[in-house]
Amino acid sequence: MMSPGVCWLSAHLNWRARRVEFSGRPRAERGIAAYRAEQILTWVYRRQEDDFDAMSNIAKEVRALLSQHFRVARLAILAQQASSDGTRKYLFGLEDGERIETVLIPERGHYTLCVSSQVGCAQNCRFCLTAKSRLRRNLTQGEILAQVRDVKKELPDPGRLTNIVFMGMGEPLANLDHLLAALALITDSDIGLGFAAKRVTVSTAGLVPQMLEFGRRSRVSLAVSLNAADDETRSRLMPINRTYPLEVLLAACRSYPLPPGRRITFEYILIKGVNDAPEDARRLARRLHPIRCKVNLIPFNPHEGSGFERPSEQAILAFQEVLLRKHFTAIIRHSKGQEISAACGQLRARSEA
Repeated sequence: MMSPGVCWLSAHLNWRARRVEFSGRPRAERGIAAYRAEQILTWVYRRQEDDFDAMSNIAKEVRALLSQHFRVARLAILAQQASSDGTRKYLFGLEDGERIETVLIPERGHYTLCVSSQVGCAQNCRFCLTAKSRLRRNLTQGEILAQVRDVKKELPDPGRLTNIVFMGMGEPLANLDHLLAALALITDSDIGLGFAAKRVTVSTAGLVPQMLEFGRRSRVSLAVSLNAADDETRSRLMPINRTYPLEVLLAACRSYPLPPGRRITFEYILIKGVNDAPEDARRLARRLHPIRCKVNLIPFNPHEGSGFERPSEQAILAFQEVLLRKHFTAIIRHSKGQEISAACGQLRARSEA
């Protein structure tokens, strides 16, 4: 990936202050004008350029100085799997030998990219395969950005990649500073990757203080992984509920600073015999009123050792019908990429077996 002493470029370009830094020393000490940061980032993110010598509107002596101190790194693709439905899963290798997954999902007329924010996860949700590997570390701003930049570079029609979801490995809000720094460049239309904020969604298991801070500091969309409408069931599935029970979490959702026209997405994984009964749906409807929201119903995607099963189609449709009758937007999200280690963390787990 990168030789010792060479840092991720984005970590040393303070794009808000338009400043280039070398090992913590400001650009003025090196004689580089402040506007160069904007030029460099435009080349890196808008034009997908890795070679400083190709940045033709930057003086040769500046390019040489940049080459001495930085390298625009790409993630190592350790494995790649493609499904018959067009879903593509990448196993990326990081500089320290850790591995993360990123998934490209075809939608009607566009692609959605599912991005990781941590190596492993500390939330220990019982239905999640990633939780079995525990948290290794947070991803840096550069490692988060590289997933989007590198996959976009691979696409024959990169303009079709319009949506980003932080629903891969890790709890994004547990890595809040690096997440926000990455989101700033993901949504910057002048020098960044240019994604519309409303088309970028960050999912959380329910870290309430970080969620409220995130709402104050970002305009991208929020999704909350709920998965139960009573504290006993949710605590059994998601230990975070013991710290921030449903009453606290949903109060935060009611006060969340939603931009005009936006809604919070509640993700509800349907698990046979656990949370898929019509009474669960009625309880969910009571809990969510009057939050501006929609509900994504996700039938459980079985994986080895989970101990859980997918509900029948009849049970899935019956659950949805209860919510529709209560005037909620409730969409069934069927898993894609079933034949390519579809559950998050499977490809990484198999690579380390």
